[in-house]
Amino acid sequence: MAYDFLGLVNDVNRRLNEVELSTSNFATASGFYASAKEAVNAAIRQINYQAYEWPFNHVTQEEFLLAGTSRYTFPSDVKTVDMNTFRIKKDVALGNETSHLNVLQYEDYLDKYIDSEYNYTNANSGVPKLVARTPNMEFTLVPTPDKDYELVYEYYRLPFDMILHNDVPTIPEVFRSIIVDGAMHYAYLFRGNSQDAASTQDKFMNGIKQMRSIFINRTDYVRTTVIDRNGNRGSNTRIR
Repeated sequence: MAYDFLGLVNDVNRRLNEVELSTSNFATASGFYASAKEAVNAAIRQINYQAYEWPFNHVTQEEFLLAGTSRYTFPSDVKTVDMNTFRIKKDVALGNETSHLNVLQYEDYLDKYIDSEYNYTNANSGVPKLVARTPNMEFTLVPTPDKDYELVYEYYRLPFDMILHNDVPTIPEVFRSIIVDGAMHYAYLFRGNSQDAASTQDKFMNGIKQMRSIFINRTDYVRTTVIDRNGNRGSNTRIR
């Protein structure tokens, strides 16, 4: 069975001994079948709500800047943005090297650099070196780009509800059974079977804990910036 919206809904149908849907009647499904579709989406929503930064929702965004334009809008599906990932890609034709942008607080931007946003000149433009997040889902660059550089940054996207029969969730297929366990919880609630709904919810939440242990609850390291007298940088230190 394909790993898509139709396949997941039919996983629920098979567990409940219901007739499976097909590509021809999926869009018009009603009654229990409509609730099964909603149950699958509800399970995926619940998984996504359990962590802000699931790696399968990670996006590397590439955007071409416009000379003379300092403000840009984040994509509509942004959940959280890693502001420390902003960088300008090397471009031989434009004559710039790859460079990392430092994060600037918006208040500092307003205090020190706001004039360049309205007064574009060659003197206050160049390869961006600073980035500030604005209050309205935008970011602004300092200095204002003087050429059409390519910007790259990383973010985590909001979950989306599946609609078409061949829509595929962002959650890896290896966790298919966890999605179905969650969908079964909602399907049992629709049928008024509170006992089975409770037992499948426990199984579902345990599955999410397993996902968190794989993707989220990892051992991190602190990278020291201390340099000894011989010019060697210190090693990474594990956080316990």
